[in-house]
Amino acid sequence: MIKRLSWQTAIGGNILRVIAGTARSLPLKTVDGMDTRPTTDRIKETLFNMLQTDVYASRFLDLFAGSGAIGIEALSRGAKAAVFVEHSKQCVECIKDNLKFTKLKAVVMEQDVLSGISRLAGKGVFDIVFMDAPYKTGQERDVLVALKNGDIIDKYTIIIIEEALDTDLSYVSELGYEIYKEKRYKTNKHVFLRIGE
Repeated sequence: MIKRLSWQTAIGGNILRVIAGTARSLPLKTVDGMDTRPTTDRIKETLFNMLQTDVYASRFLDLFAGSGAIGIEALSRGAKAAVFVEHSKQCVECIKDNLKFTKLKAVVMEQDVLSGISRLAGKGVFDIVFMDAPYKTGQERDVLVALKNGDIIDKYTIIIIEEALDTDLSYVSELGYEIYKEKRYKTNKHVFLRIGE
């Protein structure tokens, strides 16, 4: 069954919007149902306040992109390029609709994240990588391994993982990363990583 696109999120019926920048206040579509879990506007605003000037003129990679709200926020705030990787056809349609509505341009890849990372090889380093995999599936570990073994990140790349509050990510040091910042919310958290020295 094809899920319908909606201007309402599943979070209290609030409309998801672009917070700041050239597309400020524009509403974004989401895909109905529990398969997607849009980051609330308040959490999104906190995230981008933490990133501050890192976003402007950056290359931004949005993995498990869902509605595209995070990458679109980055573009609205001055990111020079963004790539969205999402395997769901309905979500890809949603991302494209949101990009068209906000008049922002980006590359949208309809495939699983690991294949997307492989296809991006040789196409330059990203300044910021954001991943919001389904919670408690452990998929972020495979993504971190693929990123480390590839050539699309370097020691300056900021990697942000959105995960459930009680998810243990202490293993990332074994993969060659270091956690340098963490922001905890009621039920989830953002963990900021870089390649370790």
